[in-house]
Amino acid sequence: MAGQTLRVGVVGAGANTRLHHIPKLQKIDGVEVVSVANRSRESGQRVAAEFGIPTVYDNWKQLVEAPDTNAIMIGTWPYLHCPITLAALAAGKHVLTEARLASNAAEARRMLNASREHPELTCMIVPSPFTLNVDAAIEQRVREGYLGEVVSIDVRGAMPAFAEVGGKLVWRQNRDLSGNNILNMGIWYEALMRWVGEATSVMARTKVVVRQRLDLDTGEARQTTVPDHVEIVAEMAIGALAHLSFSAVTGLSRSPEVWLFGTEGTLKYEQAAKVLSGGRRSDKELKPIDVPAEQQGFWRVEEEFVAAVRGEVPVRYTTFEDGVRYMDFTEAVLRSAMTGMAVPLPLG
Repeated sequence: MAGQTLRVGVVGAGANTRLHHIPKLQKIDGVEVVSVANRSRESGQRVAAEFGIPTVYDNWKQLVEAPDTNAIMIGTWPYLHCPITLAALAAGKHVLTEARLASNAAEARRMLNASREHPELTCMIVPSPFTLNVDAAIEQRVREGYLGEVVSIDVRGAMPAFAEVGGKLVWRQNRDLSGNNILNMGIWYEALMRWVGEATSVMARTKVVVRQRLDLDTGEARQTTVPDHVEIVAEMAIGALAHLSFSAVTGLSRSPEVWLFGTEGTLKYEQAAKVLSGGRRSDKELKPIDVPAEQQGFWRVEEEFVAAVRGEVPVRYTTFEDGVRYMDFTEAVLRSAMTGMAVPLPLG
């Protein structure tokens, strides 16, 4: 649609949408954010007033069906990603959706299949931003043999917090809203796929520590089933074993980090410090790796979506195909934790 104005409707205007998507779309030439629908008309009107959006709809169906848009930005919680995407594609509109792709792997596949039925439309997921600054550097070193044969991978995605006993029920702890993607395991697995590819099987154990939380909508305590702690062992297609640990209850733990161990070298990425370090067989210790500017990625979600819609570049981060892969992984974790058995991937 080169030369045409991209008219975007926004469904769900939470913090990330207001911080990034709306203002950054508005800065792109030939793009207009023309409508918004939020959880209530009142909250939608506040967002419209803040960003000068001309039209507020009462609900997402009205917005998607209206003729004033040709692209939909989905910023809702995951439970609505599938129905909104299917409706948008059926209406002939491009889709940019927040991660997580869907509530579960079945929904993710429905979205992928619908996107393939509309190859003329661009479908993109907001990517994992944790590693954009080092993705290219790590990919290159793995590809060029810096590590030798990759033997072991250790992903520690714990948040250094103690258990919030009696805390508030937020959407991530409400399976009805968040689906099967626990904590931040999907976002880290997405990054891992960029570097070394996919897992072929998963074994997992999970633990719910905070069993009740306060539902702010009802004012009552509600039982929670979403785990606060997850331990995963995965066999990777490249032959490595991966250990992935995610937690919201490990007070004073280290900040998230990833180790890649090979027969000839080691790489370590510290997320909070944004430091990549490495060492080869002849080294005595890890040393910081200076990532050249041309290899450093950064947040360009809105620009890349618009460029893909205009046919200037293909979607790279993140495709619906990759979204299905990380939804398969997260669902395999759930199935393994429930059965005590290894679950092969892909789920199919």
